[in-house]
Amino acid sequence: MHARASHIAGSPENAEQGIATFKDTILPELESMDGNRGAMLLVDRASGNALAITLWEDESAMRASEERANQMRSNASDEMGASGEARVERYEVAVFET
Repeated sequence: MHARASHIAGSPENAEQGIATFKDTILPELESMDGNRGAMLLVDRASGNALAITLWEDESAMRASEERANQMRSNASDEMGASGEARVERYEVAVFET
C-alpha cells in the first residue's frame, strides 16, 4: 500500500468550507479512482492548516492518479484559502492497522 500526503496552509475562516468540499466533492471522486483504498482529512481549525492523506493499493495506482489529484488539490487549496501551493509527499505504508 502507498500513501500521498498533501499539506495545505489554509485559513481559519475557510476551514469549514474546505471540510465540506473534501466530504462532498473530493471523497466521491477519490472513491471512483482505481486502486484507491481510503482517505482522511486532518484539520487544525485554529490555524486553518490541513493534511489530506490518500491510500492506494500500490505505487502504480497512486502514480496513475497524480494528474487528477493535482487538480483536486488545487481546488481544495482554493476552498481553504491557502496562502501558497500545497506540499505533497509520497510514502510506502509500512504498517497499517484498522
